[in-house]
Amino acid sequence: MSWRAMTASGVKTLYPVHRLHGLVLLLLLLATLALGMGNSLHSRMLWVGEQIWPGYYLLNPDAKAPACNLELDVDREVQARLQAYKPDPDDLFSSPPDPSALRQSLQSNLVLCAQRHQQFAENQKRATVALGLYKALEQGLANFLLENIELTKLLFIGMFALAAVVSAFDADHIALRLPRNRAEWRLSQGVQFVVNGLMVLSLNAYMGRLAQSPGTESTSLLQYAWAGVFGLFMVINAVRFLYVPARIRAGSLVFTSGLVVPLYCAMGLIAMSYFFFVDGYSSGLAIYFGMMSNLSSMFINIGLYVLVGMMLKQTRVPELLLNLVKPFNLPAPMLASVIIFTTAFPTAFTGASGIFILAVGGVVYDELRRAGAGRQLSLATTAMSGSLGVVLNPCLLIVVVAALNKEVTTSEMYDWGFWVFLLSATLFSFIVCKTEGNWRPRPAPGALGKAIAELRPLFPYVLTAALVIAAIWGVMGLRFNEYSAPLILPLVMLALVLLDAGVNPGENGATRTRTFIARSTAAASDSAVHIGALLALIGFSICLGGILERSDIVHALFPEDLTSPWLAMLVIVVMLTVIGMVMDPFGAVILVSATIAQPALQIGIDPLHFWIVCLVAFELGYLSPPVALNHLLTRQVVGETEVVAAERTGSLWHRYERLLLPLAVMVPTLLSVAFVPMLFYAR
Repeated sequence: MSWRAMTASGVKTLYPVHRLHGLVLLLLLLATLALGMGNSLHSRMLWVGEQIWPGYYLLNPDAKAPACNLELDVDREVQARLQAYKPDPDDLFSSPPDPSALRQSLQSNLVLCAQRHQQFAENQKRATVALGLYKALEQGLANFLLENIELTKLLFIGMFALAAVVSAFDADHIALRLPRNRAEWRLSQGVQFVVNGLMVLSLNAYMGRLAQSPGTESTSLLQYAWAGVFGLFMVINAVRFLYVPARIRAGSLVFTSGLVVPLYCAMGLIAMSYFFFVDGYSSGLAIYFGMMSNLSSMFINIGLYVLVGMMLKQTRVPELLLNLVKPFNLPAPMLASVIIFTTAFPTAFTGASGIFILAVGGVVYDELRRAGAGRQLSLATTAMSGSLGVVLNPCLLIVVVAALNKEVTTSEMYDWGFWVFLLSATLFSFIVCKTEGNWRPRPAPGALGKAIAELRPLFPYVLTAALVIAAIWGVMGLRFNEYSAPLILPLVMLALVLLDAGVNPGENGATRTRTFIARSTAAASDSAVHIGALLALIGFSICLGGILERSDIVHALFPEDLTSPWLAMLVIVVMLTVIGMVMDPFGAVILVSATIAQPALQIGIDPLHFWIVCLVAFELGYLSPPVALNHLLTRQVVGETEVVAAERTGSLWHRYERLLLPLAVMVPTLLSVAFVPMLFYAR
């Protein structure tokens, strides 16, 4: 968890090297971005080549003249081959060649030879210097992409290592609460040292198994890289254990001190205990964590989405969007409802709800408080802000579901997800207006005109984003959709940060360029902290899911004699919600795809229905204790002091509204989504 919320307001960074980390991470992410666009760029180059030089695929500036003979005398060659024939005494079926068949074959070869010579002549006529240069560039790109297929995995490991190092130095790994004294600090660092050490041991066991199998050199290289990364983490934990920051006061452990242990450590300890003591599978932790390498492109996209969110934070766009509703003087309940509806769409563009909360959760919370909302309503709305957008286009989570499960498509899930979003957002508005009161807006005279006037500052941002998207399509032929969004949005946000750097320059009269570089590296620095925390949580979530995959839990929950889809759906709802409470969404999707999905579909649950229920159940889990990931991220951006102060006065509802309101919205939504559609297809 971030210590920025507990330090003085003037502190911007905790370590002088943070900006350097941000710059290096930015370069790594841009490298992965360029590599991801490489195939699109190569396809575009082939298309351009065909437009300039028709038949480009067949043209070769380095072609050599065909070696075949156009002056061949067919009759003489037939006679020569007949005379050269010698019967094979060991072959009972040896017979002289058929002259007519031999003549026909030679004539066909002569026709092909003539075609080759004709193609060569045409090639020489059109083989210009420009074609040679373009062909060399295109072929060079193609060869680079083919030879560096594994480079994506290494870049991912480098990105994870750098980001997790920053998170380790910042003590920013996600936990249920922050250390409050030196003893709790050492407890957190000590447990991290143990878990990272267990991972090194598991990797060592896995490398021993690989050494006995031929053809595993590339896999072994990745394991050595992971071992080096976790060994580095151990060094950092040891240093941080011995040298506690001066800001941490003295104290001792209490009953709740275990809450300071990062969630990824708890997952690692549980998974390793099962693999080692129950399953006798010491390399299990390394194998399941290594699944991240196999899906490196997906996790790199998560990093790119985090960068998008942090760059959005470096612009005035969130503030300008909120300015559109300010003239209407909306009361707090109505403003909360508007925020829930409007922030769902940018959430879909930042990949997942947690990233959006990290990016603009502070702005949302401040605006609600300024409108008169209580702390609890403000915290609940911030935790849910955009949370419902995980079912909207182009959210990465749905792309991952469709990629792992061929029974559903992204278009189907986005279509149904829109109606699910309307249901949950409407239910939120109803509950807030009923429980808070004072929900009628009282706009001042001319409010509509003022709101329209606030559109003017947004126009340059919209135009810039549209131009960047159009330029990428024109240059690379890459259309903006759910698959290309992680590649295009970072470039769009870089353009918006550059634009904003000129509109709102930095301190001391800094130039646009210096302001742009400062903001970009600051966004990347913030991204490093969150990428490290999120990816560590995802990796160990997959390890924790390995217990479910290797044990008989799924067979116990879905026995062969279970034929009722209604009872199966009840089990699915409970199980998916529990998984959502303790696991990251991306790791949870991988787990469910490998374990629960197929038994559920075999019982008769519709695939599209199952995965929509899965997403809604996960979202309920992220908002539910004991972990409540979205609430942890909200606390990270608004500060622990605000959360503690919110629970001091009022009725039970108002003291715990930040927890009860999301449950009051998501539980009925999940039950409706789970069981109402079954009335139309279940027996």
